[in-house]
Amino acid sequence: MSGTFVGMPAFPAAAREAVRDTTLRGNLRHATHTIRAKRARAVAELDDWELLRQAGKRIKDRTLRHLDRYLVQLEESVTAAGGVVHWAADADEANRIVAELVKATGETEVVKVKSMATQEIALNEALEAQGIHAYETDLAELIVQLGKDRPSHILVPAIHRNRGEIRDIFTREMGEWGRPAPEGLTDTPADLAEAARLHLREKFLRAKVGISGANFMVAETGTLVVVESEGNGRMCLTLPETLISVVGIEKIVPTWQDLEVFLQTLPRSSTAERMNPYTSMWTGTTDGDGPRTFHLVLLDNGRTDTLADEVGRQALRCIRCSACLNVCPVYERAGGHAYGSVYPGPIGAILSPQLRGTGSDIDASLPYASSLCGACYEVCPVAIDIPEVLVHLRERVVEGGEAVREGDKVRLRPAKGHAAERAAMRAARWALTRPGALRTGQRLVSRTRRLHPRTLPGPGRAWSGTRDLPPVPAEPFRDWWQRTRGGKDGAE
Repeated sequence: MSGTFVGMPAFPAAAREAVRDTTLRGNLRHATHTIRAKRARAVAELDDWELLRQAGKRIKDRTLRHLDRYLVQLEESVTAAGGVVHWAADADEANRIVAELVKATGETEVVKVKSMATQEIALNEALEAQGIHAYETDLAELIVQLGKDRPSHILVPAIHRNRGEIRDIFTREMGEWGRPAPEGLTDTPADLAEAARLHLREKFLRAKVGISGANFMVAETGTLVVVESEGNGRMCLTLPETLISVVGIEKIVPTWQDLEVFLQTLPRSSTAERMNPYTSMWTGTTDGDGPRTFHLVLLDNGRTDTLADEVGRQALRCIRCSACLNVCPVYERAGGHAYGSVYPGPIGAILSPQLRGTGSDIDASLPYASSLCGACYEVCPVAIDIPEVLVHLRERVVEGGEAVREGDKVRLRPAKGHAAERAAMRAARWALTRPGALRTGQRLVSRTRRLHPRTLPGPGRAWSGTRDLPPVPAEPFRDWWQRTRGGKDGAE
C-alpha cells in the first residue's frame, strides 16, 4: 500500500511532538468536541438507532462473506449501463490505469471530488509525475493542497487549521494555482468560502476530466453514490466529459434496500445531519446528461488480505464517518498526522497496519495508539469492535504468526523491540498457572511495597514514563479473604 507519509517516525515519537503544539491541540479540542456533541443529539433523535447499527453491521458482514459474487455482479451492471470496469491489485496498477485514461483524453488537468482511496494510493503525486495536474475541489482538501499539507481527519482533512491560518494560506497560495484570493480577504467563514468558490469555479467550467471516489456502490444496478456537503462534488461528477472513479472493493452493497440503512447512519455519524445536503448517484452513462465516458477502477491494495483475517476483516465494514476520531482521547491530543497515514484515529490504527502490513516501525506502532477505552466502538455506526482488533494486531506485532500478504499465506516474524514484553507475558503465564508461586509472589510484593520505585527500570521505563504505577495493597486478596471469611463462601 502506498500512502505512508514519507519520513514519518513511529506513532509514539510523532505524538510526543504533536502534543507540544498548543495551537494544534486547541484546534482539535474545539472541533472534535463540537462535532461529537452535535452527533450525539442527531443520533438521539432516532429510537431505532441501535437496530440501524446492527443492520448495517449484518449487511456489511454478509457482503464481505460473498464479496467475490457481488463484485462480479457490480461489473456486469456497470458494463450494461455503459461504463467500463478496471481491476487494480495495488496502488501502482491503479495509478497507471488512471494516468493512461487521462492521457487518452489529451488533457493535462483533472478536477477531483474528495476521495480517500486516491489519497491512499498517492494518485495526485503519480499524476504529477506524468505531467497531469490534479485539483482538489472539496473545501478542506483544497486547504490541504494549497498549504502543501497532509490531511489529518477523515471528514474534515483540515481540522488542524484555524480560520486565520486558512486565510493566510489562501492569500499566499491561491494565485499560484489559479485565480488569486480577493484583496483584503478576512477570516470570516463566508469570505473564505466565497474565495474558494471563485477560485474553483474556473476549474469546474474548463475541466474535461473528473476523478472521484464513492461512498457506496450498488451491485444490483451498478450505481455509485457520493455524499457530500458543499456541492463541489456534484460539479465534478456532472460537468466533465470523462469521469474516472477509484473505489475500494469493500464499498459495495448488494441492493438499494441495503443502501437505505447507510443513508440514515452515515450523515448522523459524520456531519450530525439528518441527511446529506448533496447525495449524488449515477449509473453508467446517459446520452445528453453528465459525462459521456465513465470508468470505474476497483481497488484492492491489501483489502483481500485483510478479508482473510477473521478478526481484522471487520475493519472493512468502515463507512468513513469519522465518528471514532471525534471521541478518541488519543486522536484529540495527537492529531491525525501522527498516524502517518491518510486513515488516522482509531480506524486508521487498525486499517493501515492491515492494508500495509506491520513491517515498518510506524505500522507496528499503530495498534498501540489507543487507550482501549472503547469509546470508538460505542459510536461506530457499523459496530466495528476496534479495541478487539487492536489487541489482535498487538499480538501479531509481538508474537508474529500467520497472515496473508499479497494473496499468499506467510509467517510474520515478531517485530523488533518487543523481547521484554514477550518475556514478561511468558513469566505472567508461568505464574498464573501455578497458584502456589503466584501466592508467594503476591505476599512478597505486598511486604516490600514501601521499597517499590515510582517508575520502572530498564525497558519498563517506556511504560511508566507516561503512567503512574498502581499502588500495591497491604495484603493480597487471597490473604484478606482467608482472614475475613475463613475461606468460606456465603454472607456473614
